[in-house]
Amino acid sequence: MFSCLPYLEVTSAFSASVMDQDNNSEDESVGPSEDPSEEELPCLPPGLSDAEAMELLWQVRAQRRQSSPDLPETVTRLTAPDGSLLYLVGTAHFSDSSKKDVATTIRAVQPDVVVVELCQYRVSMLKMDENTLLKEAKDINLDKVQQAIKQNGVMSGLMQILLLKVSAHITEQLGMAPGGEFREAFKEAGRVPFCKFHLGDRPIPVTFKRAIAALSLWQKARLAWGLCFLSDPISKEDVEKCKQKDLLEQTMSEMIGEFPALHQTIVAERDIYLTHTLRQAARCVEAPPNAQKVPAVVVGVVGMGHVPGIERNWDKQLNIHEIMSVAPPSRFGQVLVTVIKGVMIGMLGYACYRAGGGVGRALMSVPAVKSVMENLRPPSA
Repeated sequence: MFSCLPYLEVTSAFSASVMDQDNNSEDESVGPSEDPSEEELPCLPPGLSDAEAMELLWQVRAQRRQSSPDLPETVTRLTAPDGSLLYLVGTAHFSDSSKKDVATTIRAVQPDVVVVELCQYRVSMLKMDENTLLKEAKDINLDKVQQAIKQNGVMSGLMQILLLKVSAHITEQLGMAPGGEFREAFKEAGRVPFCKFHLGDRPIPVTFKRAIAALSLWQKARLAWGLCFLSDPISKEDVEKCKQKDLLEQTMSEMIGEFPALHQTIVAERDIYLTHTLRQAARCVEAPPNAQKVPAVVVGVVGMGHVPGIERNWDKQLNIHEIMSVAPPSRFGQVLVTVIKGVMIGMLGYACYRAGGGVGRALMSVPAVKSVMENLRPPSA
């Protein structure tokens, strides 16, 4: 029986991508909240020119920004070569206290940029309310199965559905949806003058395809079986413990021991990508009125499991092209996959059936599955 704790990072990484079927834009910036009731920008006196208004707002933000802020212990401070500052908030994805840590940090440092551990395929998480997310996480239907398979392929799509079911299990246990800290960051960024909001994570389809490709056939079957029968109870206290670095290292080592390739693709490679996007954000900005270059202040909001890797990679030369490609299978691999895919679909279909009732039955109506089964049918005499 698997423990839930090592897989909080995995399930939260993939759970929202099935929910968001229309947001596939490559734009990695998100505008601030359009709800004026959530904005706390100062009222400007009438008659100001655009330049004067910008300068005044810049001064207001500078007054709000604390030079030596008293921040939560989950915040790590990193410095870029040009003097720009990164305040990296390590969070637990199902945690109310993490939401408070994010809000406290953004209000104290008044950043130029907020970067969150999301990609364009999970941007819907920012705009859905808690009740909608809870409902979506628990409702696995044919449309979601088809979307996952269309986006990631049969094998990866089925594994994504299983991970979503694990997320639903954790959601039901805790009574809260994942990603509350990202929604809090989005809301708080809209209250800071000139603050930009960036999506900093690698696109989920790339991560998922690389993760599945890195696992052996036995590891895929074992992971699917383990996720299907993952039913350990989990409490809010357990989640909060994940923010303790000693316990975090212990639980991450559990994942490394069982699935080292999975840890490499889902955690270590995304550490590199997140570091890259955070360094891109931590560049000097232009200050009014004369566009003078000044060091930027950035707040990064990531799962606590990524903080050590970002710290290690911060001063290194990084090549993200290596972690953005998915190697095509060899000819032998294609033949082998065709032969064994029927067996794997049967195993995963049964796992989905056990995990979600109607998911297994709906699976056989998916066009991609029908196509594979046709390929596996022996030729007529």
